[in-house]
Amino acid sequence: MFDLKEFTAAISQIAEERGIAKEKVIETIEQALASAYKKDYGKKGQIMKAKLNPETGDLKFWQVKLVVDGNMIYSEKELEEFKTLGRPEPLELREGETTDKKVRFNPERHLMLDEAKKIKKTVKPGEELEFPLETKIDFGRIAAQTAKQVVLQKVKEIEKETVFAEFQAKEGEVVSGIVQRLENRNVFLDIGKTLGILPKEEQVPGEFYRLGQRLKVFLLKTENTPRGPMIFLSRSHPKLVTKLFELEVPEIASGQVVIKAVAREPGSRSKIAVFSNDERIDPIGATVGQRGTRVMTVINELGGEKIDIISWSDDSETLIANALSPAKVVEVKTTAKNTALAVVPDDQLSLAIGKDGQNVRLAAKLTGWKIDVRGESAASQETEKSGQKDQEKPEKQETEEKPKKKKIAKKKAVKKLKKIIINNPACRQAGNN
Repeated sequence: MFDLKEFTAAISQIAEERGIAKEKVIETIEQALASAYKKDYGKKGQIMKAKLNPETGDLKFWQVKLVVDGNMIYSEKELEEFKTLGRPEPLELREGETTDKKVRFNPERHLMLDEAKKIKKTVKPGEELEFPLETKIDFGRIAAQTAKQVVLQKVKEIEKETVFAEFQAKEGEVVSGIVQRLENRNVFLDIGKTLGILPKEEQVPGEFYRLGQRLKVFLLKTENTPRGPMIFLSRSHPKLVTKLFELEVPEIASGQVVIKAVAREPGSRSKIAVFSNDERIDPIGATVGQRGTRVMTVINELGGEKIDIISWSDDSETLIANALSPAKVVEVKTTAKNTALAVVPDDQLSLAIGKDGQNVRLAAKLTGWKIDVRGESAASQETEKSGQKDQEKPEKQETEEKPKKKKIAKKKAVKKLKKIIINNPACRQAGNN
């Protein structure tokens, strides 16, 4: 027998080092013991099951058989047809596999329904019956080596599954990583139990990475592959800004202040719109922090990227005016076509538009409106021109309507004259003469 204390300690150590549950480790050891038992004492095709009690050290073995009826197995005639047609015979199911198709009967792993009912009257086709086996603890070298390989393989599989499940639950969150290597413009970061990949398209333009550098990254997605879980990261995603503020601003983390919208041009500038669910809290003040400490922490984490924080409003015109900050907006006019005209002082026109149109472009992304920015003088001239056109239109209409009115009046006069002539005999006589 083995030393129970050493065995329990070994299980705890494996579970802690690999980051997997003790129950999974014990289950893996049971599978390995069943495999070793079958290797030395079992027969081909048998399904073995082991149960280990880590508290007492008791070990038990069973043989498992699947209960089948005539509809679940191939008949001798069907098997002969396989040979006649030259088709390969149906393979037996592997251990743990299930299928709705027929199987080839094997007395070592299958039991007919009528025989099974002698053992358990309520048994049904598709159920499994367990038959206790004599407990053996002495295994040969080959069996022991097989058990060791089973344990190593299963532990690796469980470890991969655990890592995948853990990071899949973290999708959409910010994680911290250390740059491990640079390969084909991809950056690999150590994010704990595995490596994450920062692809070129998810990197910030102009940002350089060095070995050993610690970064906060946005966990974009997790994929399970034959080689293990693939963790894709991002430094350019707009939500990275949101998550960084959640880490730095307690009011945002608690939900008292909400980031309603984010517009970002990675490495250059971002705009965020904040709203407070508590009237006593200033959303912009809470986000900026005392002497700008909170926003500066986020800016430093993003490599110096500028961040504009504006107040959210349900009124579109107010929101657009706020979004064009730091420029002051005189007036905002919106149309049904999701287009807005923002009027700003002439001396702030370039500030409202921004370098290469960046400010107005980010404002449009943030609000969802197409924004046209005009200076006051240009806007007033355009208003005057449109006013003159509006005045010219009625005059033109009046000139067009005058001839029409004259024709109608002339027709009415002729009709009236005809009636007078017809009703007056003297006029008719004169007309005849």
